[in-house]
Amino acid sequence: MEGIAQKKTRYGGGDHRWMGDLHGLSTPEPGTLNGDLFPASDFPDGLVPSGVQMGRVTASKLLGPYDDEATDGRQVAVGHLISDQLVSAGSRNDVALLTHGSVIRNRLPANSGHDAAAEADLKHIRYRDF
Repeated sequence: MEGIAQKKTRYGGGDHRWMGDLHGLSTPEPGTLNGDLFPASDFPDGLVPSGVQMGRVTASKLLGPYDDEATDGRQVAVGHLISDQLVSAGSRNDVALLTHGSVIRNRLPANSGHDAAAEADLKHIRYRDF
């Protein structure tokens, strides 16, 4: 149609090979991402892949990338992002988190933020290597 501006948005296909089972998908935990917390250096195209570990900002209750060095609440891991999300400055995305089940740690995305401290925070997730 002429005169109608079109916008093309590309979403990632989503690589869910990090999920060790489907157990946690039946009762995911809801949350809202704060797009301002995702640095362009880690997510240059604004695409946050599934499997990235999330932390919750204490004051706002919004989610951002888990960071063991943070002091705003995100230093405590609260779950893994279940599906890819496109974020930008000011965006707020309603998402689902995997908070229990099984995760294959060596299949998490490169920028997942995963570390031993996060594993200790997420007591209901069984981590293993493939």
